[in-house]
Order: sequence, then structure tokens, then C-alpha cells
Amino acid sequence: MPAAAVPLAEAAVAPTTPPASPSLLDDPQEWAGFGRPCTAAGAALDVPAGSDPASTPWDSHVVLDGMHCAACALTIEDALKSVPGVLQADVSAATRRARVVWQPGRVLPSQWMDAVQAAGYRAMPAMDAFVRGQRQVENRRALWRWLVAGFCMMQVMMYAWPAYVAQPGDLSQEMETLLRWASWVISLPVIFFACGPFFTSALRDVRQRRVSMDLPVALGMGITFAVSTAGTFDPSGIFGREVYFDSLTMFVFFLLTGRWLELRLRDRTAGALEAVFNRLPDSVERLGADGAFTRVAVRRLVVGDTVRVLPGEAFPADGAITLGSTQADEALLTGESTPVDRPLGSTVTAGSYNLQAPVEVRVECVGAQTRFAQIVALMESASLQKPRLAQLADRIARPFLVAVLLAAFLAAAWWWPKDPGHALMVAVAVLIVTCPCALSLATPVAMLTAAGTLARQGVLVRNLQGLEALAQIDTVVFDKTGTLTRDAMALQEVRLAASALDKVAALSLAAALARQSLHPASRALVAAAAADDGRWRVTDLQEQAGLGLSADVFDRTAQQPLGRVRLGSAVHAGVADGAADAVGAALARPLDSTALWVVLAQEGAQSGQESPLELARFGLVEDVRGEAAAVVQALAKAGLAVQMLSGDRPGAVQRVAAQAGIEHARGACTPQDKLQALQALQAQGHHVAMVGDGLNDGPVMAGAHVSFAFGRSVPLARSRADFVVLGDSLALVPQAVLLARKTLSIVRQNLWWAAGYNALCVPLAVVGWMPAWLAGLGMALSSLLVVLNAARLSRGLPAVLSAEQGGPSSFTVAGVLPAASSFNAVEPA
Repeated sequence: MPAAAVPLAEAAVAPTTPPASPSLLDDPQEWAGFGRPCTAAGAALDVPAGSDPASTPWDSHVVLDGMHCAACALTIEDALKSVPGVLQADVSAATRRARVVWQPGRVLPSQWMDAVQAAGYRAMPAMDAFVRGQRQVENRRALWRWLVAGFCMMQVMMYAWPAYVAQPGDLSQEMETLLRWASWVISLPVIFFACGPFFTSALRDVRQRRVSMDLPVALGMGITFAVSTAGTFDPSGIFGREVYFDSLTMFVFFLLTGRWLELRLRDRTAGALEAVFNRLPDSVERLGADGAFTRVAVRRLVVGDTVRVLPGEAFPADGAITLGSTQADEALLTGESTPVDRPLGSTVTAGSYNLQAPVEVRVECVGAQTRFAQIVALMESASLQKPRLAQLADRIARPFLVAVLLAAFLAAAWWWPKDPGHALMVAVAVLIVTCPCALSLATPVAMLTAAGTLARQGVLVRNLQGLEALAQIDTVVFDKTGTLTRDAMALQEVRLAASALDKVAALSLAAALARQSLHPASRALVAAAAADDGRWRVTDLQEQAGLGLSADVFDRTAQQPLGRVRLGSAVHAGVADGAADAVGAALARPLDSTALWVVLAQEGAQSGQESPLELARFGLVEDVRGEAAAVVQALAKAGLAVQMLSGDRPGAVQRVAAQAGIEHARGACTPQDKLQALQALQAQGHHVAMVGDGLNDGPVMAGAHVSFAFGRSVPLARSRADFVVLGDSLALVPQAVLLARKTLSIVRQNLWWAAGYNALCVPLAVVGWMPAWLAGLGMALSSLLVVLNAARLSRGLPAVLSAEQGGPSSFTVAGVLPAASSFNAVEPA
């Protein structure tokens, strides 16, 4: 293809390419690159191909440049909401991202992005490759500012040191003047280069007639430099007694150090969410009509395309492998870190990584229909939510900054009659030492870090406020089916009748018939049996839906036919269904009413009897998760009461409850019964978490204080739980509870630190006991400690189960059966 014919969207693949132009962003084909269609309520929609994208609102996500605090976030929100056609705007100061819901018929992306630009900030599409390259450039520029500030600080301190240690008469007036001029010259790069972002932001605030965190900081820097410059040019004037270039360069260096470290820590904590958002590749090799592969933008893929994915690349869409085989890392999608084999013909999912070899994939699902897109939608929504404590901090951010400016002015007015130079430096200390940034970061950075940690382990946080609610629960209510139990059934017991078969042979015969069926009971028998030993030859198999199987069987070991053999219900097998069997005394003991009993019988013509001869019965029960009991113990150890509500038979519910160690269990519950039981617990003052499969527990999950759903049971877009578990381990529930408690503890520590720091340092600065350099150090440390404290949440989830406790619960028959005590089998009497 000639270079002039390359579409603009595909030309924007390389990170070094400039960002998409406003006219390009207004092209409806480009909207899917940084958003998805939605309803007015914000729920994602799957829009059919060929439909008009302008007929429904769009939910777009952008990355913001130039914002540093909660006041900036509020300013951007106000600017976006003032644009006609913008239905909703949410801005996060912790992630520096914005979610904009807009109506295409009334506004275009370039228009609401221009509103952000007019407010003094910059908005860029969140999925744009240029954004990552631009951030790397900004990080390098910030590092250079820090290096310049540090070098100049050391030089200025060398020139300032003699003035601190010299005795009267040691320094001549000429030498002191020379040292001042040298300090002034070396401070110029600090003011005009290192302090650039502070002054740029402050000028933007002045033009917009608002207050942000950088305004008092820039005022402090400007006042310090102006006072010191006046003292340098006019040593005999009112400001000539002392200069403060050392304080200026020191607190600039400390501020830049704190901001740099804070940025790096954010990338490792709350920024971990953005690493998930950008998991898809920017481009992929697509097979063209000429048989050659050409690299194109991922958003240009359509269903039916064939793409080549190289080792180390992420799969760009859901599809099937048409050439080659490999292994895939699906940790984000399933919570399992072990690579998964993906041979020829198997399906691959968008966002998983190709680990081993190049493969060709036929695209079957793209865009918002992929599971990866659903996961990203949930995580983006959570990352832009503002928990209750964060909303409180945001509300006081602007009034707090106004109070800081007023306090600085009053402090300067109080000290001015005594010493004008000292008065201005007291005002500078007040301006710099106060830090609303730490207060506004205290809650969101901790909760976003916890959300990122949970996401890496396969738990998606749909509702960020749910972390606070989860930390306060005292009762956990489990559903049974699909939650405490697996979807499959498990063999619990084998009872032999009077036959020549032992238990291994009986189970092997039953599995030979069951291999031809997909019924859950058949699959359970096959799973419990050993691999096919080839003893039984099955022919003329017939299956009656809901009843069972029948087939002609030949015993290759005995070299004789068994005739017609039946496997299924007692009615299908033609034997007595009750507590006793006329053929064998082995069935004289009452059967477990909570189990599903499958009968293996031989028809009378071959057995020598008129009625079918019963050979064995197999008791099948729901397969309780192997870690269920250990999870219940872990929850109890954490001080939580555990209950179970289920719509299944009371006998089956009590059996599962006994195996899991749950004392309070109730069966035969309708969804309304579950909701009433939940409300009764809440009326007693309990804070309740509900754990279910998300299929028929919607009302109960909505009524609980916090809820978990296992994501494989229901489409993520329809899930209404606060937490969605992508994996298959119940251990994630107590782990999430413990992490939520730790998160809330860290949030409280951060809030107390931020409030205590300001309450202590502001009075010290007002009375003149805190120099400007120490104020700068204190401000830098206040934000840094908040982020550093939150970083403790990124170490991973607390361990609650040992390897032995998390093992599988089902058993298999491998050549010989386990001991009777573990198998629960009964020998014939």
C-alpha cells in the first residue's frame, strides 16, 4: 500500500507519532479506540456492526496531563459538565484519568477535550499509544528538573555555608556580596527550569480565578526569590539583611524529590490498573488478500480476520488458533498464573499473552464483546469512583487552600512591623508547609492500590466503596450450588449387590457405559473411574433422556457376554427403589436421601432371573470444594459468623454444611426467603456479605452490605456484585476481607497523618519556628508517606490456606480403590 494511502488511525500506532488530531477523534470509527457505547445509565452495550454509533451515548476514558491534586480534579469535572451534551464526568486525582459520558448528537470528543484544554489541562485518549510515549517524555523531563535542582542546591549551599559559620569580621562586605551574586546566578536555572511546572500551574489558576495546590507553592517560591533578589541587588534595603537562596533551592529540591518518588510509587500501586487497561497491543499483523501479513491498528480488526501473534505479544481479540500451538498466560482472566496449553483449534482470549510460539488466530470477537473489554470496563469504572472518605477530602480541598492563603497573609502582616524580610519568609513557610494533597490522596491511593492487588489475583472490584463496607462486615452468607459446591457431581459411595463384580469392576463397567453420555451423573462416574482398561466392549448403546443408558456388553477378561446392561434410575434399571433389595442384603441399610443414586443392573435373560439383576448402586452428591472447610475456618478465625442459604433440599444443604463446618444452614429457600433472612440479620445490627454465583442471587446481593459473585457464572456486564471473582477458589473471599481491613486501617492512618501533620506544622510556621527549607521537606514527605504507606497493600493477598487445605475434594479410582474410611463404601453383607 502506498504511504499516502495509509489510514490516519493506523499511522498512529507508533508511540513516537503525534496524538490523534481533533478531526480524527470526531470520526465515529475512532470512538471505539477510547470508549464504548452505553445506555444513559452508563451500562455498556454491544452495538451490532453497521449500526449508527451516534444513536446512543458513549462512555469514553481519557488520560489527563497537568493535574496534581483534588482541586484540579474538581476543576476538570466542572469544565466537562459545563459542555452541552456531556451527561456525566468523573475525574480521579489518584489515577489522573477521566470518564466522560456524552451524547454524539449534541457534542463531539474534540469539543469536550477543548473544554479541558481551556481549563488549562490536556486530555488524551486513554488507549492511545502516544500517551505512554508522552508520559515517558514527561518522566524524563521531571528527572532532569530534579537533577538540576539537586546540583544547584549543593552549589548554593557551598556559597551559603560561610555565612553560617563565619564569626563577626571573618567575611568582608565584598566577599559576602560576591557569594550572594553567585547564589543568585545559580538559582536562576532552578527558578526558570526546575520550578516551571509550579509557575505554569499557578498562572493557569490565576487566569481561571481558582485555587489549586500549586498556587501557594508557586507564591512561596516567587516570594523567596524576589526577597533574596532584592537583598542581593540592594544590601542596604529593607530586605538586605539576609538572603534565602539556600532555602529556596532546598525546598524546591525536596518538593521535586517528593513528587518524583510519589509518581513512581503511584505507577507501582494505583498505576497497576493502567497496566491492565493497556494490556492489548497497539497493532497486530493481519493477513491480507494478497496472502501477506501487514501490521494494522487493533481497532481496525473485524470478525473473520486472520492475525499472526508472536511470542510475548498479547492476543488482540477473542478467536481460535488456525495454525500452530502455544501456551498462554491467562492470569488476568482467570486468576491462575500457571500457563495454559493452547493447541491447534483451541480458543484464545483477548488480553492473554502468547508465551511460546507464533500462532495464527481467526478473529471471532472484537471490541466490547470480548471478556477482556468487560473486565477493563469494570476496572475503569471502579478506578474513577470516589469513596465516601475521598469525597469528604475533596470537598474541603478548596476551602483549605483558601484558608492557607489567608493564614499566610495574616502571618506576614503580624511579623511585618518587626522584620519585613522575616515576615515574608514566615508567609512562605505557611504557604509551603500546608499540604492538602496528602489529605486528598489518603483514601483513593490506598483503595486503588488494594483494587489493583485484588485484580492481579483474579478479583475485580466493581464498587470501590465496597472495600470500606467489606472491612466492617461481621457475617458472611454463602449460597450453596456453584459457590460452596462445584458445578459437577462427585461419587460419594458404592454399594455392591450379590454379584461376582468387585467395586473396581462395577465402577469400570458403569464408566464404560457412561463415557457415551454427557449427563452430569455420567461424567461423575467417568471422573471417579480409572482410565478405560479395555475390559468392557459396549455396543448398541441407547440413552433415554432423564432415565439412563442401556447397551450390550462383552467382558473381554472372562471372554463372555454380559448381555444387556442398564445404568440409570431404579425405574430405568427395573429394580426395586427403596431401603431394601430382594437380591442382596448389602442394600438393607437405608440409603442416603441427600444423594442421587444410580443403579447398575443386568437384564434377566443373561442373569438367569426373570427380573433384572442389580449389580451395584452409586451414590452421587454435589462436589463440595476442597477448600470450603478451610475457608470457613479462616473466616471464623477472622471473627466472622458464617451461614448458608440455599434453595436446594434441606437434607442436601445440611450435608454440605456439615462438610464445610457451617453451623447455621437453611434449605428450600426462595429468593424472597433469602432476602428476608438477610434483612433479619441486618435488623439485628449485623453487617452482612453475600457470596453467590450471581445467577439467581441478584436481589440478595443487592440487599447485602457487600457481595461477591463468581464471574464464570454470569456475564460480567450483567453482574451486580461489588466483587467479581474470576478464579475458582473460595480462598479469595477471606483474603479479600483481610485486605479490606488492612486497607481501611491504612486509610485511617493516612488521614490521621495528613490531619496531624497540618495541625502541627501550620502553627510552627506561623510563629516563625519553621524555616522555608524545612517546610518544603515536610510538604514533600507528607504526600510521599501517604503513598508509601498505601504501597504496603501491593505486596499481595494475605495467605489464609495451606497447600494441603486448598487441595481437590473429589477422588478417583486408579487401579485400586481408596480405603473404605475415605471412600465411604459398604461391602456386601
